[in-house]
Amino acid sequence: MAELVRLQKFMADCGVASRRACEELIEQGRVKVDGKVIRTQGLKIDPIKTKVEVDNETITAVKTKTYLVFHKPLGILSTMSDPEGRPCLSDYFIDWKERLFHVGRLDKESEGLIIVTNDGQWAHEATHPSFEVKKTYLVATEETLPRAAFDQLSRGVELDDGLARPLAVNRFGGFIEIVIHEGRNHVVRRIFDEIGFPVARLIRTAFGSIKLGELPSGKWRALNEVEITNL
Repeated sequence: MAELVRLQKFMADCGVASRRACEELIEQGRVKVDGKVIRTQGLKIDPIKTKVEVDNETITAVKTKTYLVFHKPLGILSTMSDPEGRPCLSDYFIDWKERLFHVGRLDKESEGLIIVTNDGQWAHEATHPSFEVKKTYLVATEETLPRAAFDQLSRGVELDDGLARPLAVNRFGGFIEIVIHEGRNHVVRRIFDEIGFPVARLIRTAFGSIKLGELPSGKWRALNEVEITNL
């Protein structure tokens, strides 16, 4: 008998999604174990003998790990499917045979770097708050940020769910470059809203050590070994 593993870990190892997203799929009743819908977290299964289905599709262990960086264009949803048929990430990976999922997300009106993979454990480490992976953004505002507002950004901004303090803030051409390691929803936009200078354009340029570089919008490239192991 194989060593038992938690259901959400098995799902992540099969490339379904990150471990956290797999837990959400379980809660939504979209996962079956040996034909029975499971909504309880932490169930342990035999990875060899147990049949696991997600949305009525049997999942199997990933044979080859895939790690891609994608330049998300403006107006594209950070999902691999959309019930309303709106443009989303999967439109750029139609010919990809393996099941892929995105690591973290960018809202529809944001652009830039997003990672696509089938390695659930790697995705878990990349997004879990305890690992404090840095994210770098370029922000354009309708009006030039005055010195007082820039200094306020550097000190930190009090939001309704707590203080948001960037790791670094710099002027970069016509943009403000801001580095954070937080994963709160829309935190960059909320920071700029709070200081009275709403975001006009938001581009993620780095995720940990992984850089967007000159990758054109709508294109992807494979991560190299150094990027994968030294996030």
